[in-house]
Amino acid sequence: MDAAQGRTPAIVRYQPQEGGETMSDPRRYRPGTETPAPSKPHYRPEVQGLRAFAVLMVVTYHVWLGRVSGGVDVFLLISAFLLTSSFAYKVSAGKPIGLLRYWLHRFKSLLPAAVVVLLAVLLATAALLPRTRWGEVFEQTWSTLFYTQNWTLARESVDYYAENHGAASPLQHFWSLSIQGQVFILWPLIIGAAALVWKLLRKARPQLGFGSVLAVAFGLVFIGSLTYSIHITSTSQSWAYFDTGARLWEFALGSLLAVLLPHIGQLPMAVRVALGWAGLLAMLSCGILLQVQQQFPGYIALWPTLSAAAIITAGRTGHPFGVDRLLAARPLTRLGDLSYALYLWHWPILVIYLSVNRLNEPDFLGGLGVIGLSLGLAWATTKGVETPFHGWRWPTLRRRRLGLIVGLLVGMVAMPLSGWQARVAADETAAQSQPKLDNPGAASLTPGYEPTGDPEAMVRPLATQLSGEWANYGGECGQGYELTDPVMEFCQMGGDPQTADQTIIVLGDSHAQHWTSALDQAAQKNNWAWVLINRNACRFGAEDPSRDAECNEFNEVATDYVLNHEADAVLTLGTLTQAYGSTDERTPADEETVVPGYEEGIRPFLEQGKQVIAMRDTPRFGLGVPECVDLNGPDSEQCQVPRDELIAADSPLDDLHAEAMRGELPGDLGFLDMTSELCPDGICRPVIGNVLVYLDKSHLTKTYARSTSEVFERRLKSALDW
Repeated sequence: MDAAQGRTPAIVRYQPQEGGETMSDPRRYRPGTETPAPSKPHYRPEVQGLRAFAVLMVVTYHVWLGRVSGGVDVFLLISAFLLTSSFAYKVSAGKPIGLLRYWLHRFKSLLPAAVVVLLAVLLATAALLPRTRWGEVFEQTWSTLFYTQNWTLARESVDYYAENHGAASPLQHFWSLSIQGQVFILWPLIIGAAALVWKLLRKARPQLGFGSVLAVAFGLVFIGSLTYSIHITSTSQSWAYFDTGARLWEFALGSLLAVLLPHIGQLPMAVRVALGWAGLLAMLSCGILLQVQQQFPGYIALWPTLSAAAIITAGRTGHPFGVDRLLAARPLTRLGDLSYALYLWHWPILVIYLSVNRLNEPDFLGGLGVIGLSLGLAWATTKGVETPFHGWRWPTLRRRRLGLIVGLLVGMVAMPLSGWQARVAADETAAQSQPKLDNPGAASLTPGYEPTGDPEAMVRPLATQLSGEWANYGGECGQGYELTDPVMEFCQMGGDPQTADQTIIVLGDSHAQHWTSALDQAAQKNNWAWVLINRNACRFGAEDPSRDAECNEFNEVATDYVLNHEADAVLTLGTLTQAYGSTDERTPADEETVVPGYEEGIRPFLEQGKQVIAMRDTPRFGLGVPECVDLNGPDSEQCQVPRDELIAADSPLDDLHAEAMRGELPGDLGFLDMTSELCPDGICRPVIGNVLVYLDKSHLTKTYARSTSEVFERRLKSALDW
């Protein structure tokens, strides 16, 4: 999805300094130069119409289709085209570039509408979103303010194409604004450097045009960035999508268009008319014809950007059948005026609407409502905020005043955000300081347990602390247990295998990993060492067509790793649960099965003499457990599910257990089931002993997992006969 492609200044009126929208005139030449001299930029209404189509593509695809439209790529190209046109004219006319003034003026223009939307999102987050979402909004608000949102999303490997928009960040779409902010700093530096080179070269070649130097500079950026983009998209597309370096070529293409347009603009009228319509049709068809989710922003992004370039090249034909006649129509230019604000508003409104109504996507009428509200707020923001700011001359008279305004705009968000975060931090500190008796967790399930803690104590962990609740107790693998193959993504170890009495290798996915919180505590008591070999969403077993190729490869490599390292036992997950309600007609037995290829997968370990533990999988809820608790309370029946609706009444491992008991397996296979600690009395509960059990739909909080350590230790020892 192009969702969240951030506000591009191309969505707003571009102002070289204080001027209006601009474009180079392709018909103006200066005699005696190698390239036509950049002309004084002037307003072209068809560009506003192009923006209108681009923002409609983005909004429509986000609301109803959930696919990449290419609209944001169009905005990126236009913004660089306008910026380069303006600066190229200034340099050629001998005017100073004024870098600091430009930067201050640019951010003074960009921030007002963004600040309004950020403040609205913060208010909506506090009022309408569960506390589990607060930390994400906090972090991304700071990233948005300082134009680093794209890097934040890249680090978090955000799935930009996730089907459930309601679970997305309401600020996710600011990523492209961040890239544009970075380019608005970088591009004038490149142009300034090119201007210095031009002045030096002109001493030897007086007829050398500035456009020639710019063409070389941006040509190098285009080639280098596109090459990198194609490579990184093929190897790490989720990172590439947000990577500034993988996007620079789109800006460079717009800059090259600005430099070369005087040449390519000299085309016959019939060609320009055909080129304009071909460009518009190609731009609109990009998201329809191509399944590009996993291919952007590599070479596939040439489709929308070259389409937009064709429209700009066609220019103002004045022909009755020219595409500019449509694009310059008043309704489209009016919508183009609103395009920046519309882009800013539509995504948070969509996300909050879906989140409040617990929907993955809107129906047709719901989508119309989202778009209608977005248009209304965009109009109000443009007329009430952007236009007055653009016309306010007082800040533009002094650089200090511009700096003051930019600082005040940032402070309007930074101050309330800092205060809110401080309050949340105080609550977290108070929760952490509660006595252990207030949050006994699984210890409260011990027969005869009498609660002695404060009945009003806060549930731990707080919803705002869940990002720190992933099991992560071990250190980096070493002492001969280092990973040797890149397909093995993750390795942690606890204790020292050289001095430990026993060593356990934990093999599997994140559902194996979350039990290392309990294992680590048991290991410290018993002088055990443990090593975790993990690949997310990859349950261990022999090669099976139900797994993807990477998972099968991981399991093959992991098998060799275990066979070639000392270990007394191998802990694996023997069953696979499915989310409650994941099929229309289901029985619990259908929703929990033995892991495909499990018996064949563990057989080499048994044959080598290693003990193997087959552990039962964790029940999976069909709802976000922390969100349910936050909205309904820790004791709400809405957040509780009968055990037999989440997991099979009889373990699917029973047949394998019977084989082991009959001695039909080549070694020592034990079994471990912790379901009773998750679903006491036949009910799977979100909170046990005043501790939140799950950090999402299926992963345990490390706080609760550690509270099960005594039971885990006892059952593990029994299974291993240690």
